[in-house]
Amino acid sequence: VKSLSFLLLVAVFVMYVILGILYESYIHPVTVLSSLPVATVGGLATLWLCGMELSLYAFIGLFMLMGIVKKNGIMMIDFAVECQQQGMSAYDAVHRACLVRFRPILMTSLAAFMGAVPIALGWGADGASRMPLGLAIVGGMAVSQLLTLFITPVIYLYFEEFQEKVLDRTAFFRRSIYGGVH
Repeated sequence: VKSLSFLLLVAVFVMYVILGILYESYIHPVTVLSSLPVATVGGLATLWLCGMELSLYAFIGLFMLMGIVKKNGIMMIDFAVECQQQGMSAYDAVHRACLVRFRPILMTSLAAFMGAVPIALGWGADGASRMPLGLAIVGGMAVSQLLTLFITPVIYLYFEEFQEKVLDRTAFFRRSIYGGVH
C-alpha cells in the first residue's frame, strides 16, 4: 500500500508537469488537478462504506478515476483558456466553458459510471475480487461529478485573479501575450 500510494503521488506530479507544458502555465494544471482530491475521497469513502480493503484492484480503480476526472477538468479549463485568449474575461470564459462543455463532461462521466456499475456489483466470473475497482470508480465519479462542476470554475476564477495580481508582477511567472509564461 505504501509503494502504491507513492506511485499515486508520482502520477499526480507527472500529470502536473504534462499539463504545465500543455497550458504553458504554473496555475492551470493545479486548476485541472483540483478535482482529484474530491474524487479520491469519494472513491475511498465508498470503499470504506462497503467494507472493502484498499487492494491492488482498488488502486487500479483510483488510477482510472484520476484519469477520467482529470479529463473532465481538461475539457472545461482548456475551453476557458481558449476563450480567454480570444479576449473574453475570465468570468465569461469559464461561464461559457461550463455551458458548452457540460454535456460532453456529463456524457463521458455517465459512460464511465455505468461501465463500472457491473464491476462494482460483482457481476461476472470472479466478480467479487474486482468489486473494489468498480466501487472506487463509481463512488469517486458520483462525488466528483456533483462537486467538480461547481468547484473547478470557482478555482479557475480565483487562480486567474491570483495570476493577475501576484504572479504577473514577477518576470519568471508572468504570462506572455498568448496566455502562457515567458
